[in-house]
Amino acid sequence: MWRNEKYESVPLDVKGIDEDNSKGTRDSLYPHTTLLKSQQADEKPKDPKLWPYFKDGHRRIDYVLTYHIQKPQNTGKQSSKSCLGGCLCCKKRGQTNPPVPDPELASQEQRLDYHDDDQRLRREEFEENLREMGLEMEKEEGNKIPGVGFLKIHAPWEVLCREAEFMKLKMPTIKKYEVSHGNSIVEKASRFMQKFTAPLQPKVGDRQIEHEKHLSYPFSREKQHLFDLSDRNSFFDSKTRSSIVYEILKRTKCTRAKYIMGIISLLGNGIYTSAYPLHDGDIDDVHAEINDRKILYEEWASYSIFYKYQPIGLIRKYFGEKVGLYFAWLGVYTQMLIPAAIVGVIVFLYGCATVDDNIPSMEICDERNNITMCPMCDRACSYWKLVTACGTARASHLFDNAATVFFAIFMALWAAMFMEHWKRRQVRLNYLWDLTGFEDTESHPRAEYEFHVMKKSLRKEKSPKEAGNVKLTCTDRMPAYMTIIITMIFLICVTLAIVFGVVLYRVSIMTALHMSSTPTFRSNIRATVKTTGAIINLIIIIIMDEVYGAVARWLTIMEVPKTDKSFEERLIFKTFVLKFANAFTPIVYLAFFRGRLIGRPGKYIYVMGSYRMEECAHAGCLMELCIQLCITMLGKQLIQNNLFEIGVPKIKKLLRQRKIDPKHQEELNKTLHRHEKDHFLGPFVGLNPEYMEMIIQFGMVTLFVASFPLAPLFALLNNIIEIRLDAKKFVTELRRPIAVRAKDIGIWYTLLRGLSKVAVIVNAFVISFTSDFIPRLVYQYMYSPDGTLHGFVNHTLSYFNVTHFQPGTEPLEPMHLGYQVDTCRYKDYRDPPWSDTPYEFSREFWAILAARFAFVILFQNVVMLMSDFVDWLIPDIPKDISLKIHKERNLIIELFMKREQGKKYRNTMNDPSPQPLRSRPSSQA
Repeated sequence: MWRNEKYESVPLDVKGIDEDNSKGTRDSLYPHTTLLKSQQADEKPKDPKLWPYFKDGHRRIDYVLTYHIQKPQNTGKQSSKSCLGGCLCCKKRGQTNPPVPDPELASQEQRLDYHDDDQRLRREEFEENLREMGLEMEKEEGNKIPGVGFLKIHAPWEVLCREAEFMKLKMPTIKKYEVSHGNSIVEKASRFMQKFTAPLQPKVGDRQIEHEKHLSYPFSREKQHLFDLSDRNSFFDSKTRSSIVYEILKRTKCTRAKYIMGIISLLGNGIYTSAYPLHDGDIDDVHAEINDRKILYEEWASYSIFYKYQPIGLIRKYFGEKVGLYFAWLGVYTQMLIPAAIVGVIVFLYGCATVDDNIPSMEICDERNNITMCPMCDRACSYWKLVTACGTARASHLFDNAATVFFAIFMALWAAMFMEHWKRRQVRLNYLWDLTGFEDTESHPRAEYEFHVMKKSLRKEKSPKEAGNVKLTCTDRMPAYMTIIITMIFLICVTLAIVFGVVLYRVSIMTALHMSSTPTFRSNIRATVKTTGAIINLIIIIIMDEVYGAVARWLTIMEVPKTDKSFEERLIFKTFVLKFANAFTPIVYLAFFRGRLIGRPGKYIYVMGSYRMEECAHAGCLMELCIQLCITMLGKQLIQNNLFEIGVPKIKKLLRQRKIDPKHQEELNKTLHRHEKDHFLGPFVGLNPEYMEMIIQFGMVTLFVASFPLAPLFALLNNIIEIRLDAKKFVTELRRPIAVRAKDIGIWYTLLRGLSKVAVIVNAFVISFTSDFIPRLVYQYMYSPDGTLHGFVNHTLSYFNVTHFQPGTEPLEPMHLGYQVDTCRYKDYRDPPWSDTPYEFSREFWAILAARFAFVILFQNVVMLMSDFVDWLIPDIPKDISLKIHKERNLIIELFMKREQGKKYRNTMNDPSPQPLRSRPSSQA
């Protein structure tokens, strides 16, 4: 069997050898070049236990691949041979025969050995191809972590320069220029705010050079004289080095299998078990040297500094632009929630201050009115007094008052301001991070896509030359598309069925509580039904969120997108649709359907035979909507977002460490190297869960804010914790992600903009149809005798003759109130039983319905127009950034001209003899 001669085989069961003084299984695969030797002679070697370096302490570990290694079988085989020899001796002495080995077990072991050998050969081929690409490697197998082998990869200077030129990475040149500040009123105010908020800035050291900036230019090996290469070790930072190595890993192929495999396929087939770049150093060691990770841990991932700004520049430097943009967006969103939370609290306090002056709630709480209401359910429920709904009516006024309309308009404009503020912030970050000319080009095709293309070409029996032009078409994906559509529709129907099941639960539990003989249960029926129903909805939402996320990924894999970007966008869209429907379907039902599909006394609408649809309280469904929003929002934030993010990573980390003896765990942690410590950290799964969590919260804050003005306050408090929680998770709990360049937040901005537009329409319908704002307005200006709301409650109640109940639906206890009831009241606009059209919709109903739709149209158009005006008024690109970008372009041209003039001058000095002018020779074939 072929064996890699560059790896040195060392028995794994050798013990008692000092690791630092022995080779073990770590072998440097590349000899040192003369350049590296000269540089390393002047530098002090780094300690591999503290820093991510090779064993020589000079070459940095840019990437790590891990793989599974089989435990050595030599000991077992030797023991079996010795046993066999002993048994033969025993046989000679007349004792029993030795046991015969099981053929099936032996063949199974042979298959396992063949599988291990096949994986090893594929790894060796892949690693040989990496060496041909210029990478240097060092191997380490099973020294401290049983069953795990490490392949440490280092990119030399020549490889970094070559790949940086291919990737068109912008690197800082030797030219610096002073960042001038304008004298406009806005810029003066900005400088004043910077001085005022100086104590809130993190102490990361990079703010000392904010007045000057390096000119950046795409790296070129031919123009190395433009760049400051005095310190080659720090010219490419660790983030850039790991991203360069990852690009090489994606391009390198392994051809030993039936089809060509890249690093993604090798990971998926178990050839390698994980791949990750390394963190810079330790964070918990007091004597550890200062590194970017330690600074982030102290100045970012700490709850004690929740009031400070985030070090966005350092986050981008350490984790890359994509992660930096996420935390920058989260910071802007949280900052913008402050004014929204303040206004929401003011609206809530206004409701608290005016609750005693609210005429409708005063009329409901007035016992002198003696209004008898119709039963809330058949048979078990009896007549009840309207005064018993006093508490619900007073609580509803806290969220259903005149200030609610103002707050809905304010939040629509707030959403427009937030989107514009983020666009400007994003442009400013693009300038600071040298991404102004960056274009996100299409990446390499995914391994699954290439595999399906290969199978298609084999089916068509095309030549290899023609197979390169084969691609998957819509016809090839049609079965997947049909499966996706049917599955998505089915899952949305499942969500609707779950909501309907909770409705049946509320109806049945209300009937059961009315039939209960316990006075405590009968006195708190509404509160019990509302709260338990909301909690059940919350539990189902949390469970189904995980199910829908897994189904969305399965459907996206079935679709076989071509590139990683396309895969991510399709996955985001499917996940968003399913999770949005899961979170908001119960809320939409409460806001727009509950209490409107119930019929009337004597002619109720029934479902599944005997279940009567539930109706709202007299003060409307707004209070129940508020309770559902509050429990769902707080529950998702506390349980799903925070507890899961804290608990699940710790549990996974314990499971990864379960193979190690707990007695030696503490001693082992002291001797583990950086790549071994990072092996026990959780894998980075992307930013989609973080974004999805915030997008759903943004929907909670904007879509139904008219019914819950405290939503921005709860979101603000959650995000303050969320930022530090995510920071701690990224710095301490997760492996370092691959640095990905990005100039925007991608499809998430489109979803945010869509939600902000839909929020205007939803809030218009909530104010019109869910609250009593329009009925109060119509009554006050059309039907009130004195122009006030006196008599409004009586105006909203219709009459019903109790003799018109359907047989079997009348109350079992008609004398529950102590007197005979002939006529009861119910909330609706219908003609009385003594009119010519009994129980038909009255003229007031149609007048109020027309007013509701008129308000929706007026509110929607006015707010949309105001939002578009704000969008037009605020430019997307700040004026100072536009001037600085133009200045940078001029300085780059000036730098090139100076360098060219310098070259001509040096050539003239070296060869002062004049040269005759001659024409450019033509190229020859």
